[in-house]
Order: sequence, then structure tokens, then C-alpha cells
Amino acid sequence: MHHILCGLAANPALPSEMVDRLISLADEEIAENLAERADLSRAQAVALAGRVEESAARLAYEGRLASADIDPSVWPDAALALLEQGLGRPEWAGLLATDPVRGRRERLAACPGLPSDVVDTLATDPDVPVVAELALSAASDVADALAAHPHAEVRLAVADNTATSPAVLEALVTGEGLPAARRCPVCDREETPFVHGPQCPRPDCELPPGAACDGSHESTVHAIREAAFRNPSTPTGAVVGFVDHPSTLLRRALAARRDLPRAVFARLAADPTPGVRADVAENPAIDDALIRALADDRDPEVRRRLAHHPRVPLDVLTRLAGNTRIGAALPPRIAAASPAEVEELAGSPEPTVRMLVARRRHLPPGIRDRLAADPDVKVAKTLAPHPDLTEAQLRAMVDRYGVQVLATVAANPNASAALLEDLVRYEPAARRVFREVARHRRATAPALLVCLADGRARPVAAGHPALPPPVITELLADADRQVGEAAAANPSLPPAVMADLMPGR
Repeated sequence: MHHILCGLAANPALPSEMVDRLISLADEEIAENLAERADLSRAQAVALAGRVEESAARLAYEGRLASADIDPSVWPDAALALLEQGLGRPEWAGLLATDPVRGRRERLAACPGLPSDVVDTLATDPDVPVVAELALSAASDVADALAAHPHAEVRLAVADNTATSPAVLEALVTGEGLPAARRCPVCDREETPFVHGPQCPRPDCELPPGAACDGSHESTVHAIREAAFRNPSTPTGAVVGFVDHPSTLLRRALAARRDLPRAVFARLAADPTPGVRADVAENPAIDDALIRALADDRDPEVRRRLAHHPRVPLDVLTRLAGNTRIGAALPPRIAAASPAEVEELAGSPEPTVRMLVARRRHLPPGIRDRLAADPDVKVAKTLAPHPDLTEAQLRAMVDRYGVQVLATVAANPNASAALLEDLVRYEPAARRVFREVARHRRATAPALLVCLADGRARPVAAGHPALPPPVITELLADADRQVGEAAAANPSLPPAVMADLMPGR
């Protein structure tokens, strides 16, 4: 019965008085669904927070509770939710800065616009994670000061903060001009020297594989450098000397920067590690010569990333399409193609190239219609979800390719109700078509009844409002709890049935 109440809590057609009844008996799961209701009134939100304290923060995040509704001593997490959005009262920050729960102080440290006295309090917090959270997003003056913190974990957060000054970031990379760190997450937990192996048997161990400290906090120092390399505020001159560093992680962080000299990019493009070359391949700052050189890379991931480079020349992209799995996402260069380029791509003798342009949702009608009649099934499947295709064109695809295109045709948002009914009865069947039809806005009762016979489509179809009310009612008792919950959330469930499901009747 509990899963049915969870479904009712999410039902958009549930009358307000029944929402009140569910609030009065809600637990955390029911409250989670109630909190998401678009029609939840402010009074109901306050009542729900009073019933299930854990829901108060979520209600605050979603704008259902205002500052006037919240006492931070009663609902501290809700107060934090508003502070995180810049909507809380300034005096709350002072109260929460000394909260006994460390996690709340950490969340407070990440809030914008904190009063200066609260920042000072958090900067001297006895728990390092609180100070590190502050350092991660603090203003430049605070971040710069925290770079000298005795704990390396705080320095790591400073290295990640884009507000940190370039001079301090350079000092974090070189280690010059800062006092040596005295502690790190490794020597906090272990006797040094210590190296954390990849197969640690302790279930409560929080150290990552490879964490190490011999007194110099080497793994955390390495992480500080990596964070600084990825920080665009770090001066280029502070990082280019690491182009041949033995650490793959540092070289990858370097390869992602957009301010490197061409010679450095070229060195990284010849790196023995494919991941480094792949990071270079997708970097918008590399020039055409390097793009063309990387097109011949032996690693498929390098070529795949290069295909999604925003400035990859079309001739390079079409060559990559023939020997690389580019993926389903529309490459930026295809999205930006000119009308003449679209025409050229659509006329390519290579199906893989025509597939690229078929992914666009803004196509001239003539090209769209030509691709709809393409003789290659891969092109047809790619184009099938295009919302401007006519029913005749979609049916022609099914006639031509049958089961191979059923699911993609069913995914077309403008597929007609009659077509959807035909797709679910097609022989041989394609199981994925049932899931597509079950979630389609134009699906009819006859089509949905067929979908109910498929185990994976059944929970989806049970929630579709076009399902006949008697069928929805029957599904409440389904052996699959997901199906029953979806039926209870169906807005076409009769109000009388909703009332009968309410406890206490």
C-alpha cells in the first residue's frame, strides 16, 4: 500500500483535500513526491515541513518556503537552502557558523555573500573540510590568505578557485613563496611514510588509490598542481615547463588549457598517452594544422573527440566519419554548417556523411525530404525523429526498412495516433518500440494496451493518461510495485478510486 500512496502523492489530479490527508501521514518517501507537486500551496508546504523535517530543505530549494516560514534553529537545512540561493537572512549565517554539525558549516562556507565576520569565523574553523569549502569559492583576498594554510587540503581548494590571484596560483605550482604545508589527508589518517594501494580492504577508508605521504604530502601536492593547471587564472608561464612531466594527469590538465603556445600543443599532440592527445584534439585553441595532423591519430577516441571540435574542417570531419564512431551527438561543426555545406553533405556518396547532416533539426525542406527517402537504413533511422516529417514519409520508412526503424519512427514527437497503433502491432515486433509508444503524448488506449504486455514498457504505459480508467484501476494491484505506483500517479485515475485508497476511510 505504501507504494500506492507514493504514487498518489505525485498524481497531479489529486484533490487538495487529499493532498492535506497525505501530508498528515507522510513519511520521507511520500513527502519527497509531495514536495514536487506544482500545486502545493505555501500553507501545505509549511505543514509538510512540519510533518517531515527532511522535506523542509527541498521545499526551500524549490521556492515553496520563504524566509518568513523558517526558523533556522528548527529547520537549519532549510535555512541553508535559502542561504545557498542568496535568499536567506544574513543573521542566519552567524548562527549556522557555529552549528555543531560539520556538514552544515561546510554548506554554509559555500554560500554566496556571507558577512565578513562569518567568513573570518569559517576561515579558522577547527575542521579542515569547512575551511577548504570556504577556500573553494572565496573572494580573492580570502583565497590568497588561505593559500598559506598549514593543511594541504585547504591549499588544494585555493588552487581550484578561479578568484585566486595569478601570483598565488603560481606559488602553489612551484611551492616557492609559501610556507611548507604541515598536514595532508594522508598523514592525518596514517603513519608516514604511507602509500595507499589500489586494493584497500578497509570498507571505511576514504583515501583514494595512490594517496601517499612521506612527510612531503606528495599526492596532495600533485593534486594541487593539477587543480592549478586546470585553473585558467594560473599564468601560462607557470605550467608550460611541465609538458614532459611523467604524470599523465598533469599532462592531461595541461592539454585542456586554451592559452598554450603552439609548440606546446604540438608536443602534447604527440604524447604517448592517448588520453592526452584526445584532450588536445577537443581543445578549441588548437589550429587547423594540428587538427589535420590529429585526424590521422591511431586512437579512435582521439579521432572521436576531434570530430566534435567546433572548427574541424568539413573535409576532415567527413573523413573521420568513415573510420570513427562519432556518437549520437550532433557535432558542432555540422550544427554550424552553412546552407551550401549542408547541401554538399546531404549529397555525399557516403552514408556516414549523410547521417551527420540528418542529425540536424533545421534542414531545408528539399534536403529533409531527400534524406527521408535515403536508400541507406542508417540515414533513415537518424532522420526518423525529425519533427517535420509527414506521416506518409514515416510510413514509407517503415515500408522500406521494417523492424529496423520502428523505434526511431515511434520516437518522432509528431507521429500520429494511427501510426503508433500500427507500430505496436507490427510483425516481427521490436521491443524498444513499446517503450517509445508508452511514453508518446499521442499514444491511444489501443496502443497502450498492447504496450502493457511488455515488461519494460508496462510501468511507463501505466502512467499514461490515455489509458482507460478501469485499466488504471486494475493496475493498482499489479504484482510489480512500479506499475502500481505509476497507476496511482496517473491523472486519469478516477477521483472516487483516489478517495478509496486514502487511509482511514
